[in-house]
Amino acid sequence: MQPPPGWFPRRGEIYWASLDKLRPVLVLSVDALNASAFAICIVPITSIEHRKFTLRVPIKAGEARLERNCWAKCDQVTTLEKSLLQYPALGVLSAPLLAAIQEQVKKALGLS
Repeated sequence: MQPPPGWFPRRGEIYWASLDKLRPVLVLSVDALNASAFAICIVPITSIEHRKFTLRVPIKAGEARLERNCWAKCDQVTTLEKSLLQYPALGVLSAPLLAAIQEQVKKALGLS
């Protein structure tokens, strides 16, 4: 499905995207950038738990319409062309969960 004119991904939305494989990704960059930039900042999401990675935030099944328990890979923040997102968004994360992910990203990048 093609996005409508004027569409852009919003901070906190989750989309399917092709990275190493098709996986959900969280839009992390701010909307002012998302509206005009070619690429956006994302956090990949995995359904595989790795207890040794303490920077990964759990996301329960049902949150943002994800079908199973997942983990935000806050240690693997990257950029992605907007055109690689599969429109429409799966859903939107709750504000408290987005804040928890932001805090782990700050730790991963040495910003806190």
